[in-house]
Amino acid sequence: MLTGALLILAPLFLGFAIPLANRRLMTFIHYTVETLVYFILALLGLGLGQMEGLAAQLGNMAVQVTALVALLFVANMLGLWLFHRWQPMQVEQDDSEGRPGYRRLFLAGLKPLVAVIAGLVAGYFLLPALPMTDQVATWALMLLLFLIGLQLRNAGLSLHKLLMNRQGLGMALSVMASSLVAGVTLIPVLGLPWHDVLALASGFGWYSLSGIVIGDALGPAWGGVAFLNDVLREIIALAIIPLLIAARPAMAIGYGGATAMDFTLPVIRSSGGLACVPVAIASGFLLSFFSPVLMGVFLSLG
Repeated sequence: MLTGALLILAPLFLGFAIPLANRRLMTFIHYTVETLVYFILALLGLGLGQMEGLAAQLGNMAVQVTALVALLFVANMLGLWLFHRWQPMQVEQDDSEGRPGYRRLFLAGLKPLVAVIAGLVAGYFLLPALPMTDQVATWALMLLLFLIGLQLRNAGLSLHKLLMNRQGLGMALSVMASSLVAGVTLIPVLGLPWHDVLALASGFGWYSLSGIVIGDALGPAWGGVAFLNDVLREIIALAIIPLLIAARPAMAIGYGGATAMDFTLPVIRSSGGLACVPVAIASGFLLSFFSPVLMGVFLSLG
């Protein structure tokens, strides 16, 4: 079980409490975070590759991922559609902006999968059993959360202003509430205690966090399920944002989850215009902030 599920959140809050003004240091932190993400994902794959009975569990994992992705998609879209009906948002598409290279974005979205597959292949075919993998992954995750806390605090974003952004706050709350409702529905399907299923449903697209946290608490198979669920959210979001943002901006922006403030933001900006940027940042920031909190709380109940 996760050792002190709530304690692992301390680095996030510690980092968020420290103001920094050095741009070079923030640049270094940015590249360190990127490196840590792929290192942690490779460790997740390594744990999967060295798991006993991996081949026998792949079928079950595929069913579990499909159920999670499908039900969360339906629930999130319904929740965001209801929010859009209550608080409609108008966007003005800016045709002067060049469209991002979607092929490049999709390829970038596949990089996390490549990192996990590389770790899986190494663990299954090449490396002997490494008993310290879980401990190294946990410490790497705590360092990652600390650095992300620093990034969130020093990104020029005021928590007060983010909470005052009604559209961004409403989208984040809609995603959180609908995800938890979907989680309740999935309890009999996944066959886990209710708090573990709700933890799985609380990743909101943050695959590097959910994969390791869930894997540490429930085992590498469930860590793989959590990772695939959240990385597929990112890939699906890249596909639907240009299709939905003109008519249903809340559904396009909100479904991106935590990625709306970083990875999917360029697509949101180019497809929906400049007015969508603060909304996306607010929604993505709040989901990034509450994802580890909710996962930690739910997993601590076990």
